[in-house]
Amino acid sequence: MRSVEEQLSRVTASAVAPRPVRVAISEAQGLLCAEEVVATRPLPGFDQAAIDGYAVRSVDVRDAGSAVTGPEGEPSEITLPVVGEVSAGSRRPTRLQPGQVVRVRTGAPLPTLADAVLPTGWTNGGHARVAVYQPVLSGAYVRRTGDDVQPGDVAVKAGTIIGPAQVGLLAAVGRDKVLVHPRPRVAVISVGGELVDIDRTPGTGQVFDVNSYALAAAARDAGAEVSRVGIAGSEPAEFRDAVESYLLRSEIIVIAGAAGGMASERYHDVLAELGSLEVARVAMHPGSVQGYGLLGAESVPTFLLPANPVSALVVFEVMVRPLIRIALGRRRPMRRKVRARTVAPISSIEGRTAYLRGQLMRDETTNEYLVQALGGAAGASSHLLATLAEANCFVTIPPEVSWVDTGDEVEVVFLAQQG
Repeated sequence: MRSVEEQLSRVTASAVAPRPVRVAISEAQGLLCAEEVVATRPLPGFDQAAIDGYAVRSVDVRDAGSAVTGPEGEPSEITLPVVGEVSAGSRRPTRLQPGQVVRVRTGAPLPTLADAVLPTGWTNGGHARVAVYQPVLSGAYVRRTGDDVQPGDVAVKAGTIIGPAQVGLLAAVGRDKVLVHPRPRVAVISVGGELVDIDRTPGTGQVFDVNSYALAAAARDAGAEVSRVGIAGSEPAEFRDAVESYLLRSEIIVIAGAAGGMASERYHDVLAELGSLEVARVAMHPGSVQGYGLLGAESVPTFLLPANPVSALVVFEVMVRPLIRIALGRRRPMRRKVRARTVAPISSIEGRTAYLRGQLMRDETTNEYLVQALGGAAGASSHLLATLAEANCFVTIPPEVSWVDTGDEVEVVFLAQQG
């Protein structure tokens, strides 16, 4: 029986990221930047007001509030003429003369000679003339040309995951497209004479096709572009046509229901004609029997997963998801892991790495992680799909361990956050 590490090593050794493509920045979110985006212009592109107020020469208001006058001890004020107003987007050049102010709006270009913006709250808000109650330092409330980015600066580095801030920065430096590592295309196929799609009523001995929906969702969650093929025909010619057509337009193919059992052998025979494929027993539970190979002229990684939906999802998580993440260019393709204390005993199958559904919690007093395994004994619960829907982690038990006592530490793999 092959170890999980050995099987995963075989899988990841064949990882090939799709060639980078140039996409509109609106389509780049969540993808890995594949180029150094160098700014060709400064950001901001001109000196601009950071707030609503008055553009001033700071030297003209430096004495405001410096003395106390009057019976009530009011601070002295300076009164200056307001010689205009500039709004954001104005393209009319404005020049400030000594002893004058210009009313400005946030984002407005700063008049020539102005070196600060006086907040409205530091004045009486006048329109023709304005009383200034306190001074302002040179450079205050001004966004200087190139404060954010200078020409020649790298705005977005290669290898950066493009999120909302990066999209905004790309737009700010005038880029409408960017080179990215595209999402790998994953085709998900189900096989099995007992399967019917969810728009039909199952007859005696028939079940809904759960796998193609669940695995397609898992592939999207991993970051792939997914084609849910659904149920492929069981006749060899039909099955071959379905697989061959997607070999031409996929980076990864996942076939659920073709891993183990006598009924799956006819699928193996067909796939063997398309490339190298091996069905092996891997020392893990659930999902011990699984297949992997490289098919077609482009050597497309192809996975054969168990028919059981829980087992199929576990094998996908352990074997397929890392390949998708590597293809996306992610430097850390594996899920985050932590150590947690068990709140109840856990049994496992000796000789296999167990991936048990679990509920991860935090102790309010100690802040340490606690975990509750879901679904009963390891060997008896691989069919319980409802417990997988409740789980927010996998509890991994190494192959040399068959029993874990309450309070023992175990390794826990984070799944998607709940709610």
